[in-house]
Amino acid sequence: MQDNYRHKGKRQQLVKTVKKKGITDKAVLDAIGKIPRHLFMDSSFEDHAYQDKAFPIAADQTISQPYTVAFQTEKLEIEKGDKVLEIGTGSGYQTAVLCELGAKVYSIERQRELYRKTKMFLNKIGYRPKHLSFGDGYKGMPDYAPFDKIIVTAGAPFVPKDLLGQLKVGGRMVIPVGDDVQTMTLFIRKSPTEFDKTEFGQFRFVPLLGDKN
Repeated sequence: MQDNYRHKGKRQQLVKTVKKKGITDKAVLDAIGKIPRHLFMDSSFEDHAYQDKAFPIAADQTISQPYTVAFQTEKLEIEKGDKVLEIGTGSGYQTAVLCELGAKVYSIERQRELYRKTKMFLNKIGYRPKHLSFGDGYKGMPDYAPFDKIIVTAGAPFVPKDLLGQLKVGGRMVIPVGDDVQTMTLFIRKSPTEFDKTEFGQFRFVPLLGDKN
């Protein structure tokens, strides 16, 4: 598949939609407007790629709704050079948004099929995370910690202590917490033992799974 003027036009419409829903961060909006989302999806969904909806991808997972991607990213307050841990590489779309913002991305995926496919695909289209690994998102990446920011892109039934422990003091973590429906939650680490917690609206994600492969 190619990226043509029609796709670019549809992306600008998507940016307007996301903006109307309350996203104000210009860098995040620019990233949504630049990244060819249709390339991250099965070709049968190409005509729907720039709707503000989630769609199925391999391994019974989904590519998140663009608004959700923008919302989580905006709450992270990414600065160029930030070291970011992403739990759930998935299609790689969120990874690409973080790379576009200048973050150094460390991403982990527990579906082997998806991990292999996405790793090759991201390289092919020029988005290169610092480290992409196959493993258990609940455990994070202790070898590369601490992180400036952490983003969890699957519904967590509880907040994994390992992830909070891998956040720098002053760092931000955005995680959807809950079983069937999740509450988007922001943690800011104030000290080695203190965290500020803010809850936002409800979202729906595929579940965060342990290392069962």
